[in-house]
Amino acid sequence: MSLSRRSDSFLGYIRDQRDYSSATVRAYRSDLAQFGAFLRGRSPALLKDLSGIDPLVIRAFMAFLSESGESRASIARKLACMKSFFRYMVREGWLESNPARPVRAPRQEKKLPRLLSEREIIILLETPEVTSLKGKRDRAILELLYATGMRVGEMVALDLESLDLTEGSIIVRGKGRKERQVLFGNKAREAVKTWLSARRAAPGAAAGRRCDALFVNARGTRLSDRSVRSIIEARVRQCALEHRISPHGLRHSFATHLLDRGADLRAIQELLGHVSLSTTQRYTHVSTEQMLRIYKQSHPRS
Repeated sequence: MSLSRRSDSFLGYIRDQRDYSSATVRAYRSDLAQFGAFLRGRSPALLKDLSGIDPLVIRAFMAFLSESGESRASIARKLACMKSFFRYMVREGWLESNPARPVRAPRQEKKLPRLLSEREIIILLETPEVTSLKGKRDRAILELLYATGMRVGEMVALDLESLDLTEGSIIVRGKGRKERQVLFGNKAREAVKTWLSARRAAPGAAAGRRCDALFVNARGTRLSDRSVRSIIEARVRQCALEHRISPHGLRHSFATHLLDRGADLRAIQELLGHVSLSTTQRYTHVSTEQMLRIYKQSHPRS
């Protein structure tokens, strides 16, 4: 009952039966490999006899990760992988109990997400020139990310058939492969129309005529998460904003700007695809922080 064989079985299970995203499967594969390397250095016998793993071993692995400089968020995710893996082992009858179950994740640091103001958003969205195919694509990407609040992984997975330009909506597959419909306005609609028109007229591979993806690279194949992050970083540098913004920062900006303009928190929850309202409520703290800053800057008696 080696770790390697059971890991392969587990990864196949979450990919084929639980329909986990490819990014999650890759992350869990890396986490299990790291756990294996830890066992190899600490107690190699446990690699072949997983029944000897107890909560003390899991806690030692968490301590090792912390000493190695891993962030609390990263450690929490790796612990979630361990709990899921050993829960699968128990369910399959290979272990009697889950050694990771009693182990608690480290307390997470509460950090307010970095946002862009509405003025900064306009500057960023209008940075890509619309005289080139690449510029038209990048403008459409930025407009759509801000208009919908979708995650980068959701956007790069979009296919042409999921888009309804007449209605201004798109079907997104979120976490857990759950589908939701998101809306976008005229600015994003025009940017996407301009990109698709230019793409159809482009010669050779750049047109990506054989690719179902909404957004493609210069070779005509689907963009990756990393490519979109690079695009955003390059455009932020180009427009010389005061601080960097991540793709997830655009998602936070989308939600916060809606909230600031009076949108209902439940509606924002639906648009973001959050399962729990408590996740969406983070944005109320962001808005409170912004209001406090504005108050202190503006009120004569603050």
